[in-house]
Amino acid sequence: MQTPTRRDFLRSASVLPVAGRETLPATPEQPLSPLRDSRFRPSARPEAISPSLYLFRDTCNVYLIRQGRRGLLVDFGSGAILEHLPALGVEQVDWILHTHHHRDQCQGDFKAVARRIPIAVPAHEHHLFADAENFWRNRRIFHLYYVRNNFNTLSRSVPVARKLEDYTSFRWGELDLFVFPTPGHTPGSISLIATIDGRRVAFTGDLIYAPGKIWTLYDTQVNYGGAEGIDLGIYSLARLAEQSPELLLPSHGEPIRDPSTAIPETIRRLTEYYRFQTGSEPSEMNRALVVSPHLIAHYQTNSSFYAILSDSGKAMFIDYGSASSTHFRVFEQETSTTSRIRFVEHSIQTLQKHHGVRSIDVAMPSHMHDDHINGFPHLIRHYGTKIWCYENMKDVLENPRGYNLGCILGEPIPVDRTFRHGERFRWEEYEFEITHSPGHTEYQMALFVTIDGRRVAFTGDAFFATLKDGTMRHNLIFRNQVTSECHLKSIRNLIEHEPELIAPGHGQPFAVDRKIMEATYEKFKRQRQFFIDLLPEGGTEFGLDPSWVSLYPYQLLARPGEALNVEVRVRNYKPEPMQVEVALLTPREWEVNPEVVRLEIAGRAEGRRTVRVEIPAQWTPPAPRFAITADVVRDGDYLGQVTEAVVELAS
Repeated sequence: MQTPTRRDFLRSASVLPVAGRETLPATPEQPLSPLRDSRFRPSARPEAISPSLYLFRDTCNVYLIRQGRRGLLVDFGSGAILEHLPALGVEQVDWILHTHHHRDQCQGDFKAVARRIPIAVPAHEHHLFADAENFWRNRRIFHLYYVRNNFNTLSRSVPVARKLEDYTSFRWGELDLFVFPTPGHTPGSISLIATIDGRRVAFTGDLIYAPGKIWTLYDTQVNYGGAEGIDLGIYSLARLAEQSPELLLPSHGEPIRDPSTAIPETIRRLTEYYRFQTGSEPSEMNRALVVSPHLIAHYQTNSSFYAILSDSGKAMFIDYGSASSTHFRVFEQETSTTSRIRFVEHSIQTLQKHHGVRSIDVAMPSHMHDDHINGFPHLIRHYGTKIWCYENMKDVLENPRGYNLGCILGEPIPVDRTFRHGERFRWEEYEFEITHSPGHTEYQMALFVTIDGRRVAFTGDAFFATLKDGTMRHNLIFRNQVTSECHLKSIRNLIEHEPELIAPGHGQPFAVDRKIMEATYEKFKRQRQFFIDLLPEGGTEFGLDPSWVSLYPYQLLARPGEALNVEVRVRNYKPEPMQVEVALLTPREWEVNPEVVRLEIAGRAEGRRTVRVEIPAQWTPPAPRFAITADVVRDGDYLGQVTEAVVELAS
């Protein structure tokens, strides 16, 4: 049997660079799909909606936009529309754009590939087109509680020429199609908005079927007994209405010529149904809390975020995560291994309309977790927002592949300014002081400022509302890098700064006094004693930190023929010096220099040493993603392969 090559892997995964038709490998004599074709054919013919716009009723509604002899298709169905294009004077189809991944939208895509027609798909469903085999290898069927209908995914991969990124425009000739996120029918669904023949048109996929109706209910359920797609759909329809479309073109049903009545009626019915099924309000009903004239708390979003308002019309955001817990939970579950969680904009229009916000000048993360910073790249791209942070967050934000920590956002965030522990700084009319506040994570701040006469502390996920025992609730995540002293350090910061109001990372702001803080301090002392009592003598901190020895970056992007620098990092929690030897265990063909790293690390310090790794040009990877490990000896004790890094092939 012939040894598989990287070319074989890339072909099976259907990975293609973003480019034009010259990148597509298929020819009419060599179709990509190994499956039988069906003899079924739609009986419809294309119908003119306007001079440049046609509807073809197939397994879904397929829309043709025509520019002279060239065409662009929105969704593709069985592909039968290709037979009708010559009669419409269309000699070439430049692109197929998909609104979502279901087979009724794309089951004929292999016919398009055979004709070398490039295909563009929603960015957050790319893997369900380009890596369908891997999806089916891993989709659980037994013990089925994640009931999302991604079972309606292609049975074989199809090459993808471009990802349709949310809030970007797809340019075709003189036409711009705005990629607008509209999750609901599927978590990754998009609508495409463009002005065609003088009208603002929205291709809405299966977000809406008709006034007051949707195409299916079963597609809206993600988790067992859930109504997530209803919640997301209500939110998407409300945001779509703000785009003022004049014509809706759904994937099933008739064109909707009066969106201004159809959308509110559909929202009304879906909201009534959601309340009936869940007993709660959909996330579209989330409202902000005006803490004081210059402080707005958004506590019903997935994580709380805060807008500090300046009299100049500028705003500073403390955190900016997902629109609701439903948005975060659903998107987190459906995010592919190497992708990032989806973000849908929220709250900004309300701040502009009701609170006089003219610009989002600065955003600061309370800590580095994705549920708190998911919207930061969006703020940078669309609002020109500057990112400021506590100094130890900078590298985590800018180089997320470097670390194996809980809740890292899979997208780099450039940082404009950093601050040291205890540093004071001014923004607009406010004076701030920042402190390091570890516990929930090493990469967390506490930010102190007086707003409208009250001393406020923004503390992220370090502290939550007071419990019955008179202490503040906290949490403990060992993957976030914890020491026995870190929670004590954070509560001492509060006691020293004496805030009147805590603005936590989840939930509403709450009042705090010295009695509560001192009781919490005593609780944290008890927690520290538990750590000491439960772990080996002298090894407390090593037993709390799964990454006391680590490889940086943790996720390596590798190409055959390239050299990589891998940094061995070791934290010594002992008071005395520590001797460590580390050997990287890589594929045999790789050259590793030095083969063994020897470090002497001072007490309570960190040691680092770089290893250069060279990958042969003709090397065949064992898999598209795999692990390398590090063998470790500490003070003469052989501990084994206690750490690792993940290697991913760069395409």
